[in-house]
Amino acid sequence: MNGAESLIRTAIAAGVEVCFANPGTTEMPLVAALDSVEGLRAILGLFEGVCTGAADGYGRMAEKPALTLLHLGPGFANGIANLHNARRARSPIVNLIGDQATWHVGADAPLTSNIVSLATPVSGWIRSVRSAASLAGAAADAIAVAGHAPGQIATLIIPSDCQWDPAESAAAPIEAPAPPAVSESAVKQTAQMMRKAMRVAILLGGTALRERGLKAAARIVAKSGCNLIAETFPSRVERGVGMPAVDRLPYFPEQALETLKPFDLIVLAGAKKPVAFFGYPNLPSYLVPEGASLANLAEPTDDVPAALEALASELGAPVAVSLPSKAARAERPSGKLDATAAGAAIACTMPERSIVMDEAATTGLPFFNASANAPAHTYLALTGGAIGQGLPCATGAAVACPDRRVIAFQADGSGMYTVQSLWTQARESLNVTTVLCNNHSYRILQVELARAGIKEPGPKARSLTDLSNPDIDWSMIARGLGVPSVRVETAEALTKELERSFATPGPYLIEMLL
Repeated sequence: MNGAESLIRTAIAAGVEVCFANPGTTEMPLVAALDSVEGLRAILGLFEGVCTGAADGYGRMAEKPALTLLHLGPGFANGIANLHNARRARSPIVNLIGDQATWHVGADAPLTSNIVSLATPVSGWIRSVRSAASLAGAAADAIAVAGHAPGQIATLIIPSDCQWDPAESAAAPIEAPAPPAVSESAVKQTAQMMRKAMRVAILLGGTALRERGLKAAARIVAKSGCNLIAETFPSRVERGVGMPAVDRLPYFPEQALETLKPFDLIVLAGAKKPVAFFGYPNLPSYLVPEGASLANLAEPTDDVPAALEALASELGAPVAVSLPSKAARAERPSGKLDATAAGAAIACTMPERSIVMDEAATTGLPFFNASANAPAHTYLALTGGAIGQGLPCATGAAVACPDRRVIAFQADGSGMYTVQSLWTQARESLNVTTVLCNNHSYRILQVELARAGIKEPGPKARSLTDLSNPDIDWSMIARGLGVPSVRVETAEALTKELERSFATPGPYLIEMLL
């Protein structure tokens, strides 16, 4: 057994099932070990950002870590943007990064770099291995750290000689610790503040938006009449039939402040204090209305569902509440395609237990409300704002949940960042329907120009927010990467093609011309 084989055996023993890989020369012993040790699925991504984004989507849905296998510092750097998103989502991921042999690092070969400095901003744990004998133990530590609920990113840097040198054995799995319980005093204080407040909003984030947390929140609503609001870009929300209605905090700070203005108490349950995505002139960083109080029930890393259950009990809430048991689908749209029609088309056709990865940007806004009473489904969002997350995240979610249809609701500009995901979907025969919003522009940047007071952008500003000249033919790109595709221009055609894709196994891309 060599070091690479000891690592793979350790990972399999710990329950790891998938490795999203874009390896190079320094990772060849690990590549060989994936064949010599059975039990770990290896999935090739043609760009490192696809691998890291897929590991994020997989972690959100499987609730356990996948591995990424990346080539030295530059390869890892290509995947950093989606690791930034994954860190915000608190997804469990273990990065394996090959490095120069320990005795070769000092030669400063062309691909040598300071990997630790690159990995630090997006990792909760980092270790550089110095011998093959220590590799298995380091891998077991990394997997346990990544799996510490709700999850974090662990990065293991592995010189090539530590992979090929002999190793004695695999390491035994290490049980990840449970998330910390919220103190009784925090629960009692929150309940006391809620009893005194006139209007209360509970801002839900992280695991509060999973089934257990939402059902506890519904009990609290039944007792107190409070409002439930989700953080703007949640990592995962269970929605539709059987779940309580949850609004979402708007993206723009003026709208967010207006949403929170009626409340004199905001309870934080797995969410951080709301903050504007960017600093804007004459607007605050923190989006808490003047005069409103904050009650911090549970941090995102706490056992948030248990905290909500404890709060419900403290308030004397009913043990169970009635939630909608029958879907009320949106009406089938007709006529011209726009954001409202697109959201309604998806909401009225989506299969039960669908997974929707929303990176549709401006086009995606109406979908959230249109799908509130749709069949039960899971909603994933762009957590860290680094665009190019949608297609890879949908890919990883489909690997984690092969029996569920994944819908990648995708803007055209951000889709081009990680378009290689389509090839992986085709190669792995993943059940992903991509609904591509082709408006030939970075529409959100055009909105931001207008918000900055630039009513008539000049030719350079128009050029930097325009995606035409030449137009991007998404249908042709998809077919070139092995994904069947179609182009639609009406709401009726979109609805028809959605139903066709849901009835057909494998990936499919629908290009909407907006």
